[in-house]
Amino acid sequence: MKNISPKDFLVESSINLKENSTTYDLDTSEKKIEKELKSVRKKLGKLQDTMYAHGKYAVLVCLQGMDTAGKDSLIREVFKDFNTRGIVVHSFKVPTELELKHDYLWRHYLELPARGKFGVFNRTHYENVLVTRVHPGYILSENIPGINSVNDIDNAFWSKRFEQINNFEKHISDNGTIIFKFFLNLSKEEQKYRLLRRLEKQEKNWKFSPGDLKERELWDAYQECYQDAINKTSKPHAPWYNIPADDKATARYIVAKIMYDTLKTYTDIQEPELDDDIKANLDMYKKQLESE
Repeated sequence: MKNISPKDFLVESSINLKENSTTYDLDTSEKKIEKELKSVRKKLGKLQDTMYAHGKYAVLVCLQGMDTAGKDSLIREVFKDFNTRGIVVHSFKVPTELELKHDYLWRHYLELPARGKFGVFNRTHYENVLVTRVHPGYILSENIPGINSVNDIDNAFWSKRFEQINNFEKHISDNGTIIFKFFLNLSKEEQKYRLLRRLEKQEKNWKFSPGDLKERELWDAYQECYQDAINKTSKPHAPWYNIPADDKATARYIVAKIMYDTLKTYTDIQEPELDDDIKANLDMYKKQLESE
């Protein structure tokens, strides 16, 4: 099986999504990939237990991708061995009336993981420079001073919003949140296949919406917006990883391996040592329990 490292998928310079492959050959069988994923996710689960006890870092995992990119199933398979007390998953939908009364980042701040925990954003604060950029009319519902029509939403508006997102991520990074941002890079052909499966398999029908087809017609616009967002917000403290996503098993393994290999570089993450007084009296406590 091919050995991979986080740098293989790290966005360190400007990328062109049209030139990036949506497939990746790990040079092994699917059964072997699934076996390796099980091994890595068990290690991640143990590492999360240590991080929970350590209590110094939080981990924020951001998942973005076109419809059917495999975000839900990736969350299910990659985090299967986590203690539920140590992970919280949040999926951001259309903003509520209350959320629209605040700035667009407010609801994301509310769902940030506490130190010692993992937080997974299934769709993220980047929806505010993706969906809203393809459909700028959505911005009007935010009731922002000075934005009275779509004509007021110019390039300077988006540049400012990218700056705000970069500042948001720098702030939480400086305060102990380790950030992973994964773009699940799906081909248009594979999306077509997955949408057809939703229609053909009765147990998948509930996932289908006619709106999926309308959004698919805007594929090129979304790709341009994703590319721009990734290029303008991949920073050392909050890097983007471009994950080939046409094969779900491969994508899941790559994401898990990147997280584990990166977190293992934090050598200060250790289980706290017992207080000297407690440590010196362990035998006494043991005898006390055994004598009951």
